[in-house]
Amino acid sequence: MLNGLLGSCARSAGAPSWRSAVTIPGTTGTPLAGLRVVECASFVAGPSGCMTLGQLGADVIRVDPVGGGPDHQRWPVSDRTGESLYWTALNKGKRSVAVDLRSPEGRELVIALATAPGRDNGLVVDNNAGRPWLSYDVLTERRPDVIHVHIQGYADGRPAVDYTVNPEVGVPHLTGPAGSGDPVNHVLPAWDLLTGMTAVTGLLAALHRRGLSGEGTFLQLALHDVALAGIASMGWLAEAEEQGDRARHGNHLYGSFGVDFATGDGRRVMVVALTPRQWAALRTVTGTEKVFAALEDALGVDLDEESERFRLRETIAAVLRPWFEARELEQVTRELDAAHVLWSAYRTMAEVAAEIRAGGGSGVIGQVEQPGIGEVLTARLPLRRGEEYGPVAAAPRLGEHTEQVLSEVLGLGGAELGALVDRGVIAPF
Repeated sequence: MLNGLLGSCARSAGAPSWRSAVTIPGTTGTPLAGLRVVECASFVAGPSGCMTLGQLGADVIRVDPVGGGPDHQRWPVSDRTGESLYWTALNKGKRSVAVDLRSPEGRELVIALATAPGRDNGLVVDNNAGRPWLSYDVLTERRPDVIHVHIQGYADGRPAVDYTVNPEVGVPHLTGPAGSGDPVNHVLPAWDLLTGMTAVTGLLAALHRRGLSGEGTFLQLALHDVALAGIASMGWLAEAEEQGDRARHGNHLYGSFGVDFATGDGRRVMVVALTPRQWAALRTVTGTEKVFAALEDALGVDLDEESERFRLRETIAAVLRPWFEARELEQVTRELDAAHVLWSAYRTMAEVAAEIRAGGGSGVIGQVEQPGIGEVLTARLPLRRGEEYGPVAAAPRLGEHTEQVLSEVLGLGGAELGALVDRGVIAPF
């Protein structure tokens, strides 16, 4: 009975003449309202990209195995409840479906969701390896115009994560204190996040193409490729080929002037002078114009040139350092801001969170009551319409929307859903 119903539902997909769109509560007026995306992904790249689609108004249905995927309890976790702050942050605003992905019936449900009829359906993002039952070939048998974005570690299908790709492309050998011989990893999964945004770009481009031609698309995107493309696009590979490996420079800004200074009360600030105007503002506020004019005359250099400021960075920092050491952070803030210097104070994440809780910081961060955890800080979509950010949203509980989605999208009734629960194909919620 289940296979017959789902087969009929999937086979009703056809030509690009569909005009019906599903309206999801709360998305009216958002640019992707009505769009439905089935996400079968874990960790950062796929979930972060699909989160963005959801923040733009799409109905993102995240599919997990019953009991949760490998990232369901990933750290950081809440001290209050033990729930994953990581999982809930990356899955806010989505609907959660939990299915036994090892069973034929469970797999059939996922395929049916991925190939459901309608102009704004048939969109799939996954990072699964070893799941031939969810391949593009299988999906197109049900719906020829399906759009499938498949995220990989390497282009040949081997697994990788940001923390293994980043060392392989050489970035840790550019990071860290000057003179250090040890590679220094960073904690931000930058390539994962960039991969997620690239996946979103590809999906929307394929959707535009489908609207014009009626054709589906299979896109593959490898994390390793994104990392290589990223460093090449900044000229780093060309530089390394021509000049060899770049030396580490600690907190100095490569190719211009920028470095951190200690203030008189033990805080630290980062000061940057990329342009002649910024360099002039820094000289003026610190009262060092004459010192640097004399230095230029003595050495025959023009410190309005970025390359010269970088070459003489240690000397410039030594001249400026006493000014910062003689002032506490409050005075440094007041004087640098008044002079329009490009700078910032170093803060811990706990300080950032406390400032936001106190009503400061950017409006991109809001507070939401997260089921299973309580009130947490969460992000809105960074894009603003005029001066307005979008709403905040909580993440679902695992499997919270399973019965709702299967009823709404596939037309399953109460008796059929109850039978699926009894057979363990879906978990009761």
